[in-house]
Amino acid sequence: MSAIQVKTAEEIELMRESALVVSKTLGMLAAEIRPGVTGLHLDKLAEAFIRDQGAEPGFLGMYDFPNTLNISPNAQVVHGIPNDTPFEEGDIVSVDCGAFKNGFYGDHAYTFAIGEVAPETKKLLDVTRESLYEGIREFRIGNRVGDVAWAVQNYCEEHGYGVVRELVGHGLGRKLHEAPEMPNYGKRGRGKKFVEGMVVAIEPMINMGTKRIRQLRDGWTILTADGKPSAHFEHDVALVDGKPELLSTFAYIHQALGIESDEEDAFRAAPLTI
Repeated sequence: MSAIQVKTAEEIELMRESALVVSKTLGMLAAEIRPGVTGLHLDKLAEAFIRDQGAEPGFLGMYDFPNTLNISPNAQVVHGIPNDTPFEEGDIVSVDCGAFKNGFYGDHAYTFAIGEVAPETKKLLDVTRESLYEGIREFRIGNRVGDVAWAVQNYCEEHGYGVVRELVGHGLGRKLHEAPEMPNYGKRGRGKKFVEGMVVAIEPMINMGTKRIRQLRDGWTILTADGKPSAHFEHDVALVDGKPELLSTFAYIHQALGIESDEEDAFRAAPLTI
């Protein structure tokens, strides 16, 4: 990843379509995920749903990944491979999904609570999601990668959480991973300068305990080093008229779960209709 691939207004609208394929897929999954359901079941549902929307699963076969979804429960941070282990009451499960449509990728993620979760776990989910918007707010003309990174890091570390270093967000477009890398830690005023028309995936990966991680022998699954839970939320964001414009949305998830939220309103030029 080197040069930032600036998108035209028309390309950004195509990318919005790709992002919304993922948003709708996550919304569909939100209505299905519950105790007793397996990751493999969700994976099959997601692949069929994405194809029904005229898109291709973005992760399937990418770098030889075997599935449509990354499904990462509890102490798994990211890149979990779906399996046939049923989810249990009190679990949290990160679901990361990608789709390819009209020549562009969409890529975003949400961490679901399965039934009633422990209060300290719910706080981890809330803070991680809030940190995503803290970062998005700094994605604007005049700022740099470090401004977004610092905002996420500062918000999460104020709550005593570990911010993963080895895994980062990224530019997004005709390739799933483009420049620039978007870490969740850093210093204000450092890194590449933001330019009009760039599109990035911002994705805090935040651990309840240590920031340290380890990888399973499957070559994919990343876990917290101390076995404590981790949360992961991700949005696709374009720089339009100097300000962050959300291309993805959690609105379909919120609709499925009966959640009322205005958290995205500040980052959308036009109201979202679902």
